[in-house]
Amino acid sequence: MKYLEVSAGKTALRTLQAEGFTQERFCAVLGASGGPKWFTLFGLDRYLFGEFFNNRTKPLHLIGSSAGAFRFAALAQKDPVAAIERLANHYSRITYSKKPTLDEISTKGEAMVDVVLGQHGATEIIANAKIHPHFITAQTKGFLAFEQKLLQFAGLTKSYLLNRINRRYLAKQYERVMFTPVVGQLQLSDPAQISTHEVLLTHTNLADALLASGAIPLLLRGIRDIEGAPNGTYRDGGIIDYHFDLNLSVKDQTNGLVLFPHFNSKPRAGWFDKKLKRTPLSSSYDNVVMLSPTKEFITELPFGKIPDREDFTALPADVRFEYWDKVLSLSSLLADDLSSLIEDQTLDLIKPLELN
Repeated sequence: MKYLEVSAGKTALRTLQAEGFTQERFCAVLGASGGPKWFTLFGLDRYLFGEFFNNRTKPLHLIGSSAGAFRFAALAQKDPVAAIERLANHYSRITYSKKPTLDEISTKGEAMVDVVLGQHGATEIIANAKIHPHFITAQTKGFLAFEQKLLQFAGLTKSYLLNRINRRYLAKQYERVMFTPVVGQLQLSDPAQISTHEVLLTHTNLADALLASGAIPLLLRGIRDIEGAPNGTYRDGGIIDYHFDLNLSVKDQTNGLVLFPHFNSKPRAGWFDKKLKRTPLSSSYDNVVMLSPTKEFITELPFGKIPDREDFTALPADVRFEYWDKVLSLSSLLADDLSSLIEDQTLDLIKPLELN
């Protein structure tokens, strides 16, 4: 395969080699934070939920933070392809003033939630018996619970320092709150021992939960006192679960694998790990199959790079639109490679997953 790299943890690789790459092998899908980086996965999302998982019989659990949560809110709807296209079209055309305020960015975030959900999205997500999205948020403590930028900055500085010492210390400032349509089905174990709470998704809290999962500190307002959840301020789930370092399993599907379409093959656990050499534990990826773009794919993109949030300020709007449209179009190459692997069952192309 030229454009897609498929790699798997030890158990996942052994399972695929013995039983084949079929949709029944998977019990869950991960969706990382990363803003517009997810445009490289657009083609995979369309293929996976428009074709590969289309005839699903067992429940499939989607675990997402921030951009991953938005993707999964679309993909859990009755017409996942139309919904993910709606999200991509809207997100790729967002513009901001030269010096956007917190209110401006937050308002546009709220508009994106409205676009993703449409008129019936929330009802379709909650009623979906086969596709269960879980939105990860970070409930904040101390200074990070306030909207004043100086207090937030102080809180983030403390998080950075605590995380450099040991990721477990983030538990002093955050708790993971996961909004789910099916409480108790997803089994989650965190090596960092950050507390996890499940809250049932409802028609009246789904939009707030989704917005909270992408509420980046300093840029967007936190979401306070979400219905059905413990009182407090909720922010971007990627703070603690940027690319994930979790052991995941699903009740009644204990041998199921986890599929992780990701924009690179070197995940980092949390937001504060982005520039650290620390990697997730190999045990957290033992049952994970990762899909990521190759260097050859990235070199074919405009500017030779994957989109990121800096594009909003680094590029004129018309240049950015053309660039991002090209990435969305080229992302189908990754889906074509995966489709060929699955159709031909060329499992020798799957590599052992190396996190270092």
